[in-house]
Amino acid sequence: MSDTAMTPTQRYADGVARGEWQDDPAQHAALVELDRIHIALVDSAQDGWLDRLSAFWKRPEPVKGLYFWGGVGRGKTFLVDLFYDGLPIEQKYRTHFHRFMRGIHERLREHQGQSDPLAKIAQEWRSRLRVLVLDEFFVTDIGDAMLLARLLERLFAEGVTLVTTSNTAVENLYLNGLQRDSFMPAIGLLQTYCVELYAEGTEDYRMRALTRSPVYRSPRDAGSDAWLAGRWAELSGGTAAKPGNIEIEARKIPVRGRGKSIVWFDFTALCEGPRGPSDYIEIAHEFNTVLLGDIPHFDTLNEDAARRFVNLIDELYDRHVNLVCTASDSSVALYSGVRLQGAFERTASRLIEMQSAEYLGTAHRA
Repeated sequence: MSDTAMTPTQRYADGVARGEWQDDPAQHAALVELDRIHIALVDSAQDGWLDRLSAFWKRPEPVKGLYFWGGVGRGKTFLVDLFYDGLPIEQKYRTHFHRFMRGIHERLREHQGQSDPLAKIAQEWRSRLRVLVLDEFFVTDIGDAMLLARLLERLFAEGVTLVTTSNTAVENLYLNGLQRDSFMPAIGLLQTYCVELYAEGTEDYRMRALTRSPVYRSPRDAGSDAWLAGRWAELSGGTAAKPGNIEIEARKIPVRGRGKSIVWFDFTALCEGPRGPSDYIEIAHEFNTVLLGDIPHFDTLNEDAARRFVNLIDELYDRHVNLVCTASDSSVALYSGVRLQGAFERTASRLIEMQSAEYLGTAHRA
């Protein structure tokens, strides 16, 4: 049986046999649900030409999806990615929830002035999307909240299956948010079209990886880059560190590596040059772990870079993003400038807190 023909449970067992990960009985219930979805999607993709012709004219009923939620580090993203990577169909798409919503808002601007633009967007997806996988479903923005009920209704009407992870139960999404009544239909749709499953277990896989060695290394030396590469290997789930770019508002930012929820920057790329808070906000939304190499000492000669670094740490801290970095000095000795003394005291304090077990065990606020 080819790797892509294997169900999630079979791929999971194969990885255990190869020693790539340990078997965790607490994850088996999720594998059962992911197997169900995998088999149903593969079976429908193998329907004969008459069935496909009929489905073209009649909107298909979506396979019931999965809303998989629970505490940090339970392996939710790992299991959903195992499902996605082994699904042998082309009509699939996996992204971070925040990135997905940002794309929807961009498409709506493109369709501005047209009647029911959401219907048009959903219809465009119909021919190329059977299953949508979203990581970190979390709603704080009123614009997203007002949009989601109509968006989900259109997607499910077009036969799209949703598989998503979250740190929050469906009924608690957008809790205490403005105009939450308008969001309640979205909760009803998720409960109708997805099986809601809590991620059991007490093992925190991400915490175990993060605390295996320090997350802040100083001073910089000949081994700093190799150390950061080793941390990347531990935290990225085997994703190769390939240089490239991420794009934010049509601006490209060079990266040393990028995974599904992790990214690796050099300090120069992120804090020198035309970068601003909007860049850091997007990064903090999209990634739960940031690796940052070669943080310099700050003095009167690089105050602008220091200001950008202060803004970056503010955003990462606010969103509970894990920071793994190499620096020229300890956090309290990083700055000897003048203009930002007060602000950098806060930054130094946050850098210390971001190394604590309590911070590292806190859920990412996407």
